[in-house]
Amino acid sequence: MNREATWNDGLRSPELAPRFSDAKLPRENVSTQMSTGIHTPNVKLPFNKTTEPSDPIFRQIRDLIYKVSGIFQLEEKLYLLTDGCARRMKQLGVRSPREYRDLLTTHSGREAELRQLLNEITIGETCLFRSQSQLDAMRKVILPELAAEKSNQLVKRLRVWSAGCSTGEESYTLAMNILEETDSQLKDWTIEILATDLNDRSLETAKTGIYGDYALRNTNDYYKQKYLLPLDEKKFQVRPEVKKLVTFSRLNLQDDANMRFMKGMDLIFCCNVLIYFDGRSKSKVIEHFFSDLNFGGYFFLGSSESLLRLNDKFHLVHFPGTIAYWKPSLKSGRL
Repeated sequence: MNREATWNDGLRSPELAPRFSDAKLPRENVSTQMSTGIHTPNVKLPFNKTTEPSDPIFRQIRDLIYKVSGIFQLEEKLYLLTDGCARRMKQLGVRSPREYRDLLTTHSGREAELRQLLNEITIGETCLFRSQSQLDAMRKVILPELAAEKSNQLVKRLRVWSAGCSTGEESYTLAMNILEETDSQLKDWTIEILATDLNDRSLETAKTGIYGDYALRNTNDYYKQKYLLPLDEKKFQVRPEVKKLVTFSRLNLQDDANMRFMKGMDLIFCCNVLIYFDGRSKSKVIEHFFSDLNFGGYFFLGSSESLLRLNDKFHLVHFPGTIAYWKPSLKSGRL
């Protein structure tokens, strides 16, 4: 079944049918460097895009990455992993893939180095206001619905999770849009936006809240003037009133123990994060999302993603220009 929603009524129609997917982009294009300001050094790679890996050790490292994070590099993309390994090997003075593999598996500092390698291979490209249709759905239908659900609560709280937040553009976009509602339907509410990512460097960039023209390419003048401070001709910084709504922290979506601490969410955004996860890893993460959402909560994926054949607990909801997944409320009778 799915359920239809319009801006005018926000009502559910009783058809349901779930779908979903995801993405965390490895470093492979110029736009990544434009959005993050991170430069890839010139390193002689163990092999290139058109040849086979020169050492099967890299496949062992790939399997280790998969075991730890759920991220899996297909054969045709394995060069991206070896690229990251080459950079780390050069920085550490490691001379062979085998020696680096041993550093990741048997050395006392293996966990710290694995974290550094994950930083190399999970850099994503994004921008503020990337999906206006999702923002419209949130503000025009979902927030009024949640406000009605919580109307009898003494303390009104909205909790939003930006999962795979990368360098923070999505998280701050959500904060700006929610702030627009704090004089009306969210007046006197407590707002919490939890933004998590696997990449330490992306999180540090996110915490600064500083963005250039490329990251702001979809941001109109109204939001720039109201919520961003110009630093120079090309750089803007998110204002303190926006920053204070967002808490950034590192989280591995495959870490069952820490995923169980993410309970009580009203909205979860996990857009373009899971495409490098296989079906089993995706299903595990999605099950956590369902468990972590409050009844009546919503879950958004990227525009090209779906829960098809991955989870049948969520109810598919159609909004103008986008879809979302709904965890039925206790009052709905559709559990």
